[in-house]
Amino acid sequence: MCCERAGAASTHLYGDTGPFAAQGCFYRVGAGSDGKSMQPIPYWRLSSFYLFYFALLGSTAPFLALYFDHLGFSPARIGELVAIPMLMRCIAPNLWGWLGDRTGQRLLIVRLGALSTLATFALIFFGKSYAWLALVMALHAFFWHAVLPQFEVITLAHLHGQTARYSQVRLWGSIGFILTVVGLGRLFEWLSLDIYPAALVTIMAGIVAASLWVPNAQPVEQGERSGAGGFVQQLRAPGVIAFYACVALMQLSHGPYYTFLTLHLEHLGYSRSAIGLLWALGVVAEVLMFMVMSRLFARFSVQRVLLVSFLLAALRWLLLGNLAHEPAVLIFAQLLHAATFGCFHAASIAFVQASFGARQQGQGQALYAALSGTGGALGALYSGYSWKLLGPTFTFGMASAAALAAAVIIALCSQPTRTRP
Repeated sequence: MCCERAGAASTHLYGDTGPFAAQGCFYRVGAGSDGKSMQPIPYWRLSSFYLFYFALLGSTAPFLALYFDHLGFSPARIGELVAIPMLMRCIAPNLWGWLGDRTGQRLLIVRLGALSTLATFALIFFGKSYAWLALVMALHAFFWHAVLPQFEVITLAHLHGQTARYSQVRLWGSIGFILTVVGLGRLFEWLSLDIYPAALVTIMAGIVAASLWVPNAQPVEQGERSGAGGFVQQLRAPGVIAFYACVALMQLSHGPYYTFLTLHLEHLGYSRSAIGLLWALGVVAEVLMFMVMSRLFARFSVQRVLLVSFLLAALRWLLLGNLAHEPAVLIFAQLLHAATFGCFHAASIAFVQASFGARQQGQGQALYAALSGTGGALGALYSGYSWKLLGPTFTFGMASAAALAAAVIIALCSQPTRTRP
């Protein structure tokens, strides 16, 4: 049975596309002038997966380095352990992306990847040595990074090419991040960090359950991409390689943020509860940005959105490296997460979707994940080695320079790309 359209409240919240709790779907409003019926989209099923997936990120980005510090590792060893999952992100997505494009079994890959992530991370209960933790980080990341690129293709297929609507589903990932980072921040003030692995395993079980609830969908080749050639030929189109270079630089610039921000703020005297709220503040700003991204894309090209994201990232890292002891400045820097992640990620997904045909979507998303991992790993490694030797100011200064370099590249080497309304 078809779902009825949502009322004015959900229309206001989601633009012109409202969710339906009862049936777990929403309609694609304004399906076109051809008079075709509107197609239901499994809004809540897709959203639940993003909720749990990014809840896991919310439990690792702020707290993984803190847990390793709790175990007694040095900043250099912490940087290496945090870098390992990012290095696996350089390898795994391309393998799984090729397999997904070749077989079309993307949802199966998502489900097996989620289950294998849970099984391999559970090995952490058997040892806490550096070598054992490095093995656990590598194994679980190999499967974890198989999941999201393939799920992004499934989501976009359900959206029927309306890329601007992607952010309305993805915002639930940000909500999952917020709930986890605030909840764990308070939990770790009441209890020992020794419960951290159990918390991660619980969230990973939620990812597995959500993956079983999601229906499959296959991308449909759009007419404008027909005859565009293979993946390599599409990759060589003007501005595409420059975009991927910018992705790597942007993620490199996030290295100190994801690896040492929590430890940095603890050293400045902030409580773990306050640090959790500050992480959550950034993601709240991200959620609000996701809710208006379709309007931004209606006015500005993807490249313009990316350029502003890179410039604001350069500013943000300078503020965190020099003025994080000032609460007002720190709050402003966290609000900039709306641009440095929200705008950047939504624009990147839109760029990849517009740059590759249906049969190359998995590889395009996988390359985005792989170069994000390359940049993130390099960022974690350099920050791990420079943090104690050169200090937070210099480390965040290098991050600012990387984001500024991405801004220069996107300004000089790209052509305007518009999303589909």
